[in-house]
Amino acid sequence: MHTLAVLALDGVIAFDLATPIEVFSRTRLPDGSAAYEVRICAAGGAGEEVDAGAFTLRAPWGLEALAEADTIVLPGLADPTAPVPEEVLEALRRAAAGGTRIASICAGAFTLAATGLLDGLRATTHWAAAPKLAERYPAVEVDAAVLYVDNGQFLTSAGAAAGLDLCLHLIRRDHGSAVAADAARLSVMPLERDGGQAQFIVHPRPPTPQGSALEPLLHWLEENAGQDLTLDDIADRAGMSTRTLNRRFREQTGTTPLQWLHRARIREAQYLLETTGHPVDRIATRVGFGSPTAFRDRFKRLVGTSPHAYRHAFRRTPEAAGPPVRGSGSGSGSGSGSGSGSRTVAVAGSVEPASTV
Repeated sequence: MHTLAVLALDGVIAFDLATPIEVFSRTRLPDGSAAYEVRICAAGGAGEEVDAGAFTLRAPWGLEALAEADTIVLPGLADPTAPVPEEVLEALRRAAAGGTRIASICAGAFTLAATGLLDGLRATTHWAAAPKLAERYPAVEVDAAVLYVDNGQFLTSAGAAAGLDLCLHLIRRDHGSAVAADAARLSVMPLERDGGQAQFIVHPRPPTPQGSALEPLLHWLEENAGQDLTLDDIADRAGMSTRTLNRRFREQTGTTPLQWLHRARIREAQYLLETTGHPVDRIATRVGFGSPTAFRDRFKRLVGTSPHAYRHAFRRTPEAAGPPVRGSGSGSGSGSGSGSGSRTVAVAGSVEPASTV
């Protein structure tokens, strides 16, 4: 039987802790036998109390169980930047040296990165924590757009529900698609979801530097984003050459005029997809894309999923509490796409589409 250890440190996020415990404990092989033995481990030893926020728990195993595990799962911590005890890091390094597979859920990537085992590898975490992970561990290639990353021995997942995606992926690796599909049905979860976590990221409005020479131009661009504007049109409005415009735009906004315009258009498209029933082609025209195909390509590139899948996941209903807030982005890190189509994951250092089983 595959032994799976879940490491519960003080400050553990209860959702991240419960996800692997429930999913793996309930997974059954075709003959009905348990596929995994799940052990909850604490740094202070067996019976040690662990603070899980709203409650405390007593873990039946200590760090010694990590060396005996086939897989170790690291849930996120409420404060992912809190120092990890050195004995925990050493125990994880020893387990890894012995070939143990280690996977993190959400901000658990910080714990895994602290061991140095992710250096030089691609990894993900909750999109809101991704910039901090990249800043704190510059040797790790942080990809905030995917649901999980599989580097073989070391795996990381994005926030909240993406932990379920990772658990199901591990089950499929260990026991095949049929067992994983049964586990997915038991969890009332599609075996694979559309897109990556880019669709859940709340993108702020494109920055408008207050008091800068470009401020009037940026306001004009936002008001006229639905028009068929070219770089020459924008430069004429600004009264400068396209070369000068590009240089000043990069200096003051960190991007180019057309990239800024595309992001403003996509934000408007997200709002329309969430709040109206307009056909996608009509929305493409309304936000300034001359071609529906170009709109779909740009939307997929920036949001990580198709306009249709985005609407399916985030369309607001009349019963939803409160009116939609224009320009607020997707607003949720726990929604999911449909169970068909394709989703984006990063596997062994590359990003590739994978067909739904």
